[in-house]
Amino acid sequence: MLAEKKDITPQAQADDITLRKPESQDGARLHKLISECKPLDENSTYCNLLQCTHFADTCVAAEMDGDLVGFISGYIPPRQQNVLFVWQVAVHEKARGKGLAKRMLAEILDRDDCANVQFIETTITPDNEASWGMFRSFAYARRMPTEEFIFFDSRLHFAGEHKDEHLLRIGPFNRDNA
Repeated sequence: MLAEKKDITPQAQADDITLRKPESQDGARLHKLISECKPLDENSTYCNLLQCTHFADTCVAAEMDGDLVGFISGYIPPRQQNVLFVWQVAVHEKARGKGLAKRMLAEILDRDDCANVQFIETTITPDNEASWGMFRSFAYARRMPTEEFIFFDSRLHFAGEHKDEHLLRIGPFNRDNA
């Protein structure tokens, strides 16, 4: 089921890709998209359902020809009301090369739900060049400062079962610059 037209702005529709807030019916579709976007960590379908409902205001779904081809899951941490934490960015291979990830991120930041956001935070493994490139390019194009440090240590937090997760912090910025 498609979102109501009021959720779709002219800026949110380009290249036959429509950006909108996710809905509960997107949960299973999101699970499938994530499984097709290696090396992203898969979550349970239930987790994806919560992303599409509880966190819909800070997530974005991208559709092309009726298929879910992109998704950003994010949230505003309860104790950091000026931060948008981006959990995952997924772009299906058939929608790559169109700047979709940056468009989706800008779409979220443009929402009234993010009116107080001054920082974007995300965690990225050192070898995920696509994510580093996208976030750094987004920040550079908007002249936003960045900083990074190890947030979750492989040995300390993952018992050696997962690579380090570096926190990338973009900002501060004001919404007019985002």
